[in-house]
Amino acid sequence: MSSPFEEREDPFAFDEGFVKLPEYKAAASSDLDFDGLLPTPLKLHEDLSNGCGGQLWPAGMVLSKYMLRKHRSDLKGRTIVELGAGGGLVGLAVALGCEIDQTLHITDQVTMFELMKKNITLNSLERRVQASIYDWGEAVPAGLPQHPDIILAADCVYFEPAFPLLQQTMQDLIGPSTVCYFCFKKRRRADLNFMKTARKLFRVEEVQDDPDKSTYSRENLFL
Repeated sequence: MSSPFEEREDPFAFDEGFVKLPEYKAAASSDLDFDGLLPTPLKLHEDLSNGCGGQLWPAGMVLSKYMLRKHRSDLKGRTIVELGAGGGLVGLAVALGCEIDQTLHITDQVTMFELMKKNITLNSLERRVQASIYDWGEAVPAGLPQHPDIILAADCVYFEPAFPLLQQTMQDLIGPSTVCYFCFKKRRRADLNFMKTARKLFRVEEVQDDPDKSTYSRENLFL
């Protein structure tokens, strides 16, 4: 049976280099309860002044809702790292809505560092969540678990020149017992090529137990 990530006939008839950005928004804060999955809404500040990672992306919503539905009570004792966190949406949602007893690490480049810290403070999660600068392809930053139990990554497959660096970072972090929950939107052929490479490096399975799967699949989102 063919992989859901393999290229199909005609799927995308636009230039491979074209990636549509979401409509630019002014910096602002909003409350998110993920369709009622969070009794106390997450406060998220979005700010694109330092890059598109500062905005909420659909893959982040998909992954957040999945973790809140399916892993609310089985993360105790687990070390967790979010890659390419942007403002920290997924990691903060997990910290607010799931039972965790370890420091959860949200990571991104230096341009997102202040935004990550701002969103940690907005949600009073300073004791449970730590922001770190992590440039893909570089050594694992001090303070992060070498091989975390859980890796969260949403919409990291975006900037094609960074794909080899992301692959290297995943190889550095993923140990024998690591599970990486990886959500991405297929925008061009290069995105599928990234996943084909990932299938050679790791055991890759598409999530099947998400009740929203049929909805987000229509938007070319994969988990």
